[in-house]
Amino acid sequence: MIRLFVGLGNPGPEYEATRHNAGFWWVEALAAELGARFAPERSYQALVARVNGKAGRAGEGGPVWLLEPMTFMNRSGVSVAGLARFFKIEPRQILVVHDELDLQPGQAKLKLGGSVAGHNGLKDVHGMLGTLDFWRLRLGIGHPGVKAEVSNYVLKRPSADHREAITKAIEQSLTAAPLMMAGDMDKALARVHAGPQRAHKPAPPAAPVPPDVPAKPAVPRKETE
Repeated sequence: MIRLFVGLGNPGPEYEATRHNAGFWWVEALAAELGARFAPERSYQALVARVNGKAGRAGEGGPVWLLEPMTFMNRSGVSVAGLARFFKIEPRQILVVHDELDLQPGQAKLKLGGSVAGHNGLKDVHGMLGTLDFWRLRLGIGHPGVKAEVSNYVLKRPSADHREAITKAIEQSLTAAPLMMAGDMDKALARVHAGPQRAHKPAPPAAPVPPDVPAKPAVPRKETE
């Protein structure tokens, strides 16, 4: 079961709406859904929210933690590892939510382990935990197309269309959160990867039935002599 939900991002109003803060957007949406409030915790250099176990929400009833590191992206692992070690949370009980260049806006992928793919926040979490064996939720932000532009791209605001697509991906993937908290990661994977439900096309209207046409009276045949 997931006991620690981590959103990656940078602190400060100047970064709040940038692509690199997609992880913050997700964990803040989860906090709103659970009725949790973030509070600063100096011990972990982070904003932290605690949710006590609820039936169907937190599996066996233990507390669930939500975390936003306030260390800036490249030192995110300090907060994650600090809280995880204090509360004896195993790496496989951690979900790190982050922006993903290799996915298009509107896409989300859930995975366990794997490469950090150049993401500085993931690099530091890996380094501080000493393992890659933690869950990640990758929120697509798209790629600028040129590697040299990546640093500026992630620190800029997405277009209105892209922000809307990312928001929809967040809403869809949030529906898997109760499954994650209950420890049913197979169903959580299926829920995240299913994507939004497509609206069914309405059935075409039935063709109108023509009114009955009265039969023409038979014309009597003339008998020949």
